[in-house]
Amino acid sequence: MANTVHIDVVSAEASIFSGEAEFVVAPASAGEVGIFPHHAPMVTSIKPGALRIKLPDTAEETLIFISGGILEVQPGLITVLADTAVRGHDLDEAKAVAAKEAAIEAMQNRTSDMDYAKAQAELSEALAQIQAIERLRKTTH
Repeated sequence: MANTVHIDVVSAEASIFSGEAEFVVAPASAGEVGIFPHHAPMVTSIKPGALRIKLPDTAEETLIFISGGILEVQPGLITVLADTAVRGHDLDEAKAVAAKEAAIEAMQNRTSDMDYAKAQAELSEALAQIQAIERLRKTTH
């Protein structure tokens, strides 16, 4: 049996994943962070992107799209408190592309700085979803 760490991924709506992992890759605010068992404790914010969980004793990786939140790492436990979390196979590419187009249009037709900032955040999230979908497509083909 492989050396593992327990991970819980929770969003405001539900528990998305709970189980053992050989390693986890998360989109931390300062860049991607890789976490193996017995990692030093840390807490960091996470940005929109793909959370990758390597399951033990398989070549399989579970991909979860997270829109942001907090990552807490303890030596035997990783906790992801996500604003929104969607399993990779549940992502809707057409919806993500439509959100991207709507955000670009809103940025071009802005009426205030607040509208522009909101559109930028929506664009960032849509692009992160599209990237997650592309990454998932590469691992399944």
